[in-house]
Parts: sequence; structure tokens; C-alpha cells
Amino acid sequence: MYKNKVELKKKAKRRIRKSIRKKISGTVERPRIFIFKSNRYVYVQVIDDRDGKVMASASTLEKSFREKSKNFKNQEACQALGEIMAKRLKEKKIGKAIFDRGAYPYHGRIKVLADSIRKEGIIF
Repeated sequence: MYKNKVELKKKAKRRIRKSIRKKISGTVERPRIFIFKSNRYVYVQVIDDRDGKVMASASTLEKSFREKSKNFKNQEACQALGEIMAKRLKEKKIGKAIFDRGAYPYHGRIKVLADSIRKEGIIF
């Protein structure tokens, strides 16, 4: 029987995300850095799971990011986005965090983004 490939991929992503979220939880002291990639943009959020609040966010959709870069989804864009996110975390006086890659493998743009956040001094 033929199954829709899109539905199968969505189920697989939900399963991967669920298994990762069992192990990872953000607190006020160590919030969770979550990444989402759409077809055009990359979004990063810092989440406190105890209160269910987003503490900070950044994306390649913002005007401040558009001034710096013309590309919105490549590795250079992810590196710039990581630097912006690290500055916002420093403004909130957050030095440690937990990295949540979501359903994406840790390589390419996700790794570049994580490395650029680490380079700015955020520990995870």
C-alpha cells in the first residue's frame, strides 16, 4: 500500500523531536536553545520550559539581520544569526544554555550556528 512520503517524514520528525525532548529541558538558569528551519528562513528561540516562556528569539527574517546579509539560509547566514543570538543572551545575562537541534542532524548549518553561539561565549 502506497503511503504519502510527506506524512511519513512529518511522523519521523515528530518522533525524533519527542525523543530529544524527553532528555532535554530548559530552566531559567540554563534555557533551551531551539532551532527551526523553514524553506526560506532560520529561526532560533531561547525557551524556559518550566514557565513555558520564550526568553529571546532571532531569525533571518528580521530587519537587523537583513542589513547584515543578503542570504537568509546558507552557512554564512547561520553564523551571523548565531552571533546575534549570543549578543541577545548576553544582554539577558544568560551564560549557559542547552542546545536543542530539533529533528535536524548536527552538521552543516546547525553546527555552524551552534559554533558561532559558542564562539561568542555561551556555554552548552
